[in-house]
Amino acid sequence: MKLLVLNGPNLNMLGIREPELYGSESFAALCRRLSEYAEEHGVEIEQYQSNHEGDLVDKIQAAYGNTDGIVINPAAYTHTSVALLDALKAVSIPAVEVHISDVARREDFRQVSYVRAACEKTICGHGLDGYFEALDYLRARGTNA
Repeated sequence: MKLLVLNGPNLNMLGIREPELYGSESFAALCRRLSEYAEEHGVEIEQYQSNHEGDLVDKIQAAYGNTDGIVINPAAYTHTSVALLDALKAVSIPAVEVHISDVARREDFRQVSYVRAACEKTICGHGLDGYFEALDYLRARGTNA
């Protein structure tokens, strides 16, 4: 099973940016944990982060035909990107939207998610553990498909 973990803008600043919201663990530590997860569970995980919307669209399109599931934390693009929504719809790969913080308890503009319409599940407010919940969901879905 091959899974793609996509991270949007500013997530490379984990541990630095607003640790009261996003925690003190660095992005590098998250990437290491994801690699360890892959090894423990016998799955292939490709990880990608970009601060550029088009790069994320390109990565989603490149996943077509060779990826079993996508975990996406679109970060700020959650609330603005029809392009990410359209890319996810175009490839029809099962996707899970993840947010480290509980966006439902944050600013009004964070209540809108464009990508949610193309995702099977949304996980919010579980910190970095939300990524692993999403991976578990996709793995279970893959074995039940």
